Amino acid sequence: MNPTLNHDLVRVLNALCVSTDTPRSLTVFLMVKYEEWGQLIKLKTHPLNYNCAKRFREDNACTEILRKCRIPVPGVDRKQEALRLFWASEKSCYRSNERLAPFSRNGLHDPADEPIRRILLRAASWVKDVLGDLPRSLEGRFGPGSTFSDRGPWNTIPDKMSTELVLTNEATCLLPYVTDTAWFRYGVLKRAQQLHLRYIRGNRFITVPKDAGKDRGICIEPSVNVFLQKSVGGLIRSRLMTRGLNLRTAQEVHRQWACRASLDGEHATIDLSSASDTVSRELVRLLLPSDWYELMDSLRSPYTFIQSGSASVGLDKPFSPVKEGWVKLEKFSSMGNGYTFELETLIFAALAYAVGCGTLSLDFSVYGDDIIVPTTRAADVLAILKYCGFEPNVDKTFTQGNFRESCGGDFFRGVSVRGHNLEEVPERPEQWISLANGIRRLGRQDLDSDFRHSIYVTAWMRCLDALPSHIRRLRGPEELGDLVICDDVFQRRWRHSIGYVRVYRPVQNVLKWHHWRDDVVMAAALYGCRNPGKHAYGVTPRGPTGYKVGYVAYS
Repeated sequence: MNPTLNHDLVRVLNALCVSTDTPRSLTVFLMVKYEEWGQLIKLKTHPLNYNCAKRFREDNACTEILRKCRIPVPGVDRKQEALRLFWASEKSCYRSNERLAPFSRNGLHDPADEPIRRILLRAASWVKDVLGDLPRSLEGRFGPGSTFSDRGPWNTIPDKMSTELVLTNEATCLLPYVTDTAWFRYGVLKRAQQLHLRYIRGNRFITVPKDAGKDRGICIEPSVNVFLQKSVGGLIRSRLMTRGLNLRTAQEVHRQWACRASLDGEHATIDLSSASDTVSRELVRLLLPSDWYELMDSLRSPYTFIQSGSASVGLDKPFSPVKEGWVKLEKFSSMGNGYTFELETLIFAALAYAVGCGTLSLDFSVYGDDIIVPTTRAADVLAILKYCGFEPNVDKTFTQGNFRESCGGDFFRGVSVRGHNLEEVPERPEQWISLANGIRRLGRQDLDSDFRHSIYVTAWMRCLDALPSHIRRLRGPEELGDLVICDDVFQRRWRHSIGYVRVYRPVQNVLKWHHWRDDVVMAAALYGCRNPGKHAYGVTPRGPTGYKVGYVAYS
C-alpha cells in the first residue's frame, strides 16, 4: 500500500487512470505508484497541444486531481516558498517604484516614455471619474477573519468588540469613525472607562495552505485599520457597480465570457502571478486622485512583521537579512487588507480602459486579477501591465487557440474541461463526499451523456466504497452541493407538502450571549448580530465543529 496516500484514495486514482486510458493517465498512474510527488505537482496539461476537447478533458482530469493536494513533497518547504515569494514581490515593487516615480514628479526626459505617460494619465482620469468625491463618513465593518491582536478559532464579532483597539499611527486621523460607533461606546469605552489604544507599525505576515508546492502568504491587519479598510473596499465596489461591474456576480459572468471566447476567439483571458503583492506604492499614487490616495494610504500598513524567515535575494535594493522583525513595504497593500481586492480590480480595469479596450462590462471585464479583454488589445494590455510591474501567469493567460480560463471556468471550444483539484488526502466522510461529487462533475461536463455510462463512474464508486453504509445512502440533487452524494435518483420525506432530503450537514457551535458582558451584547445587537437559529441565542464562530446526518427542505 502507498504509505503517503491511504488505500481508498489509491483505488480511486487507479480507477480514474485505468478508465481514462491515455498516455497522460499512464504517466500519472506511475508517478502515484512510485511516489514521484515532486514531478506530479509540476505536471501540466497545455491546451495548445490539443485539438479535441474530450481528450484534453480526460488528460486534464488525471493531471489536476493531485497536483494541488497538500501531500509531503521531499525537498519542498511550503512556508519558505511563500516567504521567498514575499521577498520576490517586494523586489518587483521596488523596481516598479523606481521606474514609476519620475511620472509622479513629472521628471521624464526620455521621449520614449511619453506614450506610457499618456496611458497612465488616461487611466488616472478614468479612476477619478469612477471614484468621484470622497465619502463624508466611513461606515466600518468587521471581517470574518483574525486581526493583529484577535486570534484563534473563537474570533467572533463580540470578541473583537471586547478587545483593545490596535492601529497604525497613520490611521489616527480616522479614529473618530470608530470611537463614534455605538459598539465602541458600549463595549470598549465602558469597560476601560478611558480610551485604550495600542499603536503598532503595521501588519503581520503569515502563511495559509495553498497547494503541494507552496503556501499562500497573507498579512493580518490591525483591528482599527481593517475595520475601516472594509468600508473603503465597499465604497469602491459600489462605485464600480455604477460602471456595470457587479463584483458579487462577476465570477459567473467571467465564466460565461470565457466559454464564449473559447468558441469565437474574440476575447483573451489574462491571469497575473502574485497580483495583489505587486501593486506598488507609486502606481497607486499615479492612478488615484490625491484625496483618495491619502485616505487609503492612511489606512494601509506601511510595515510587515516577519516572524521567521530568511534573507531576501534582492538585486536592486540591499534588502537586509531578516529572521524576525519589521520590514518596510514597497507594495501598497497585500491580501488581508480590507480593500486590496477592490483596489486591484479598479487598477486593472483602468489600465485596460486606457489602452483602448472599450467600455467596462460591455467590451472587457475585470475581477481581481482575472482580466478579460478583446483579443485585438491583449498585447497592449499585457505590455502596460508588465511596465507597471505585474507578471502574467503564462500557464493561465490565453490570447489564442481554443481554450479560455477565468474565475474557475475552463473551456475548450465551448466545452467545460475543468478538472477536480483534491486539496488534501480525504479521510473524513465529508471529504469523500466532496471528492465523489467532484469526480461526478467530470462526467457531467458533457451534458449529452449519461453519467452511468461515463468513464469516471468506476472512480466515483470507489469513493462511495470509502464511506460508511449509512452515509453512502445520503443521495440528493446537485443543488444541495456537498451536503449529499449528488445523484439523479434520491428519496424525499414529505411533510405538509414540503419535501425533505437526508444530508450530511455541518454542525456549528453556538456561543451563548452569557459569554460576554451585557454592554458587549448590547453593542453586538446594535451592530447587527442576529440570532443564528430559532432556539440558539448567541453567535456562531467560523467553521463547523463537526458533521451529522439531518434533513433539509428541498421541493
